[in-house]
Amino acid sequence: MHAQDHKSLQLPKEYLELLTRKRYSPNTIKTYTCYFRDFIRYFSDHDLQSITPEQIKKYLLNLISYKRISASQQNQRINAIKFYYEQVLGRKKVYYHLERPKREKKLPVVLSKDEIKTILRNTNNLKHKCILMTLYSGGLRRSELIKLEISDIDSDRMLIRIRNSKGRKDRHTLLSRKLLNILREYYRIYHPVRWLFEGPGGKPYSATSIENIFRRALKKSEIQKRATPHTLRHSFATHLLEQGINLRYIQELLGHASITTTEIYTRVSTHNLSQIKNPLDNI
Repeated sequence: MHAQDHKSLQLPKEYLELLTRKRYSPNTIKTYTCYFRDFIRYFSDHDLQSITPEQIKKYLLNLISYKRISASQQNQRINAIKFYYEQVLGRKKVYYHLERPKREKKLPVVLSKDEIKTILRNTNNLKHKCILMTLYSGGLRRSELIKLEISDIDSDRMLIRIRNSKGRKDRHTLLSRKLLNILREYYRIYHPVRWLFEGPGGKPYSATSIENIFRRALKKSEIQKRATPHTLRHSFATHLLEQGINLRYIQELLGHASITTTEIYTRVSTHNLSQIKNPLDNI
C-alpha cells in the first residue's frame, strides 16, 4: 500500500476530536471509530465528502446480506456515519436520512431471586460479592458501577447516586440495607480512596474484570441461562415489577429516557402469569 493510500484510510482528525468534545462515552467513541474506519476502508477509492446517501444504503445492504449484521449493529453503523456527515461536516440531517431497521424484539434474560442468591453465595471474595450485589441492588450498568465514588453511597437516604450516566444525566437508585452493611465491612478491609471499587493503581475497576467475576459465579452456580452482568439489571427491574412497583418508578430508577424501553419488563414478568391456573390442573 502506498503512503497516500494508507493516509486515505486514516480517521479524519476532526471526527475523534468532536466525539471527545461532545463528551461521548469511551464505549461509544470506540464503537463509532471502529465502524467509521470500516466505512472508510470500503470507500477507500472515493472522496469521503462526495459519497452519496444511495451509496451508503448499498454499503449497509451489503453488510446485512453478507456479514449478517444485527439490527442493533446496523443502527450503530448508521449513527457512526451520520456523525461524520451531519456533525463534523455540518450537513443537513434530511439529506443523509437513512431508513433504520426495526429492532428485533428479543426478551431480556432474567434470573430468579433464588438464582441470584446462589450466585452471591458462590462468590467468596468480599470485593467481588460487593460488586455483584451493587449491580443488582441499584439495577446498574457496568459503566455506572465503575464510575461510582465513595461519596455516591448515601446511607442517610438509602440511595446510590449515579452521575453522568447514559444520556449524560444524574439520577438516584436504591441502596439495600443488606448491601450497605457488607459495603461497610468491605470499606474497613479495602480502604478505597476515591472510587468505590478500585482496580490496580487506584484506577476504576475494569468492565472485563466484572464480566469475569460474574461468569465464574454463574459457572460455579451451574446456571445454564445465557446471562451477563447486565442480566442483574434486567432482574432488578423485573423483580420490582413483580413486587407491584409502578413502571414509572422503575423507569426513573433505571434511567430510561422513554417508558417504552421499561415496558419490555412487563413481557418477562411472571407476576400475572402465576395467577393463571393451568387448565391441565383442572382435569
